[in-house]
Amino acid sequence: MNPRICMVGSSNIDLIARVPRIPAPAETLIGSRFQMGFGGKGANQAVMAARLGAEVTVVTKLGRDVFGESTLANYRAQGIDTNYVLFDEKEASGVALIAVEEGSGQNSIIIAPGANFTLTPAEVRLASRAIQSAQIVMCQLEVPIEISLEAFRVAKGGGGVTTILNPAPAANLPMELLQLTDILIPNEIEASMLTGMPTSTDAEVIAAARKLQEWGVKTLVITLGSRGALLINGNNEPVFVRAEAVQAVDSTGAGDSFVGSFAYLLGSGRSVREAVERGCAIATRSVLRTGTQTSFPQRDEVADLL
Repeated sequence: MNPRICMVGSSNIDLIARVPRIPAPAETLIGSRFQMGFGGKGANQAVMAARLGAEVTVVTKLGRDVFGESTLANYRAQGIDTNYVLFDEKEASGVALIAVEEGSGQNSIIIAPGANFTLTPAEVRLASRAIQSAQIVMCQLEVPIEISLEAFRVAKGGGGVTTILNPAPAANLPMELLQLTDILIPNEIEASMLTGMPTSTDAEVIAAARKLQEWGVKTLVITLGSRGALLINGNNEPVFVRAEAVQAVDSTGAGDSFVGSFAYLLGSGRSVREAVERGCAIATRSVLRTGTQTSFPQRDEVADLL
């Protein structure tokens, strides 16, 4: 059976400009290309999992505007359950302003959360049936932290649900949220911000991961961009999974591609290590295309990895 995944989190519209370099403060640059697409960390991760074959439900809030209506239509087109997609009548839909550097594919992102920040814990509880019937619940931090906390409380109240937290953008995390998190997936920058420790070298990344374990998370995957990922699973030895070397076209959404793929693979019965290895490979393929969800491969394109 296809894995059942519930995403409680954000939905945005991405406004992407390709530029010769990331602009400095007070600098104006002329870009070479503009595109608009569907995004938001939660939405991206949900779409990636759905494309691989997961049965996905989303709990999210949109603005009553053209962006919100088009986002709802996109969820439905991806085969995602939209019974818990809510609308705010006053706030605009969330928007991400993204500059992508030509040549390197590196990006700089500003998020205006809009309706994402009006989702309430009471509304999360209304989705208890979807949350507790899922195998995996995914959360991020583009909605208020209390939303992710409530989602994990509900998940653990049903028993047997694996919780995955992608702590992005990085913020101070309540101890309860960490203790309710089965698998924490920050990138190296977020791991550094959470711990106050450097993460430039392999040894530093391991030290930061061990610090996060001290706070109650047993399993950590720290994504390292082109370097791959670090897996620390309980007391086992750290494992570095190296990514294939490619010339990136656009790295936007690569982390979300990894998280969505990882959740699908884990829900399909793969071990944590296998899910990291194959998730890295799928995310690597996503950086070879432009855009966010537009760069995510379909199932038949990564059949060799599934």
